[in-house]
Amino acid sequence: MNIAIASGKGGTGKTLFATNFQYVLHQQGFAATLVDCDAEEPNANIFFKGKLKHQKNTQLWVPVIDEKKCTYCGLCSDYCNYNALFILPERKTIKVLEDLCHGCGACLYACTDNAITEKSINIGQVCTYINSKGAILIEAKMKVGVHSPVQVIKEALKAIDSDKITIIDAPPGTSCPFVQSVGPADFVILITEPTPFGLSDLKQAVETLKIMDKNYGVVINRAGAGNRETYSYLEHEDIPLLMEIPFDKSIAARYAVGQMVAQYKSDWPQKLMNVFNTIKSLGNSSN
Repeated sequence: MNIAIASGKGGTGKTLFATNFQYVLHQQGFAATLVDCDAEEPNANIFFKGKLKHQKNTQLWVPVIDEKKCTYCGLCSDYCNYNALFILPERKTIKVLEDLCHGCGACLYACTDNAITEKSINIGQVCTYINSKGAILIEAKMKVGVHSPVQVIKEALKAIDSDKITIIDAPPGTSCPFVQSVGPADFVILITEPTPFGLSDLKQAVETLKIMDKNYGVVINRAGAGNRETYSYLEHEDIPLLMEIPFDKSIAARYAVGQMVAQYKSDWPQKLMNVFNTIKSLGNSSN
């Protein structure tokens, strides 16, 4: 089972939930791997406290233009959905904007003059950590200055083992990195907060998951600090409320120093297992 932890905005508590969720499942004897796909700023290992066991660079193949062969027809630029090729035919000028390239190979396919080859560039790393309990964390981390983390996320997701439970800590928002991260998920847990901004971004995430035909439920963090509009929305849309995390200073204090809340809050292990069991029952009912 692949379970993604996602949100429409940052700062809602995705990593708080994802790390504690894996911790409790592992304590209960489940082989649960955590994949941190927030490649721009991965921070799950602050709480996981694992030792680096393996690191692999992620390569992106970008085009190289042979201007001696190029006829400046513009087909490569027309095929590029990411505007990564700058061309001025009248000045016989063509440049590859590597920061915008996604390595899709469309330009190579489009070129009829054999003027395009490819080279690889390093855009990040995928690191594997193991902690003292034997649990595994896969971390996607892009290089500073790289515009898109999608390729690094793809490489991290290749580590998913179909025979185990995988928890995917997705990046915030609903753009390409979010879509890529929740793509393999059998179920998506959306973390939100009971505020107007939280509700607005939750709605965007829900609409995206509807398009992707994903099963999902919601965890409300900082419960009691906002209003009831989020609860009304969940009831109206018939979206399962999986868990509430109270607006509690002691939770924030543990999180701030990189501690697992489930180690210190005696009710958390059972609450998190209830979430897991609810997800299993929802999956069975959908089948």
